[in-house]
Amino acid sequence: MYDPTVARLTYRALLGRRRALILGALPMLLIVIAVAVRGLAGADDQTASDLLGGLALATMVPIIGVIAGTGAIGPEIDDGSVVYLLSKPIKRPTIIFTKLIVAIAVTMVFSAVPTLIAGFILNGNGQQVAVAYTVAALVASIAYAALFLLLGTVSRHAVVFGLVYALVWEALFGSLVPGARTLSVQQWSLAVAQKVSGGDLVSSDVGLTTATVLLVAVTVLATWYAGQKLRSLTLAGEE
Repeated sequence: MYDPTVARLTYRALLGRRRALILGALPMLLIVIAVAVRGLAGADDQTASDLLGGLALATMVPIIGVIAGTGAIGPEIDDGSVVYLLSKPIKRPTIIFTKLIVAIAVTMVFSAVPTLIAGFILNGNGQQVAVAYTVAALVASIAYAALFLLLGTVSRHAVVFGLVYALVWEALFGSLVPGARTLSVQQWSLAVAQKVSGGDLVSSDVGLTTATVLLVAVTVLATWYAGQKLRSLTLAGEE
């Protein structure tokens, strides 16, 4: 289910100079803000939780997921180079699964690692805040990568749709409309973070069991459907 050649090509596409700069911008901003907040306000658990929840998990993680998930396959479909890849004797689900693994890895590195660093800068992991939000970022990275990889497979405007979901649905509706929170990857990952922290600083509107089921279901279904769409794309290319 994993092809090293496909993985290498995908890593090269995602970590090119231009895209790497874009991927690194938000993590660097988070760390700079964390340093500034710690210097001005000192160590405060509530401030750390607010910053990691509002900037890291609600904004940085989904945006990086958009860049990594759609970038893993979208540009190849847009410029037609995917036809070359599909002409190789590689199963289509293997291509999708390999690209998903790469997208997950890139999203985790550029989101979970800076979240952990920022958390330790802000309050030294007081009340397990840094670790809790890092775990949330890791969990969210998987679901986001799968969702946005699917978007990259089915739409030429995947980045736009992904940003609309990340910035409008997750950040706006997910924080203001109670019913929308149940369908939010952010809230699902917060349920896991709440379990890790064991305190009141991290909370979610979704129960842990529900969140776990939804995270797994979305990841599996998005990956499966992306594989099916790639089969259709193959047939269209062959015709």
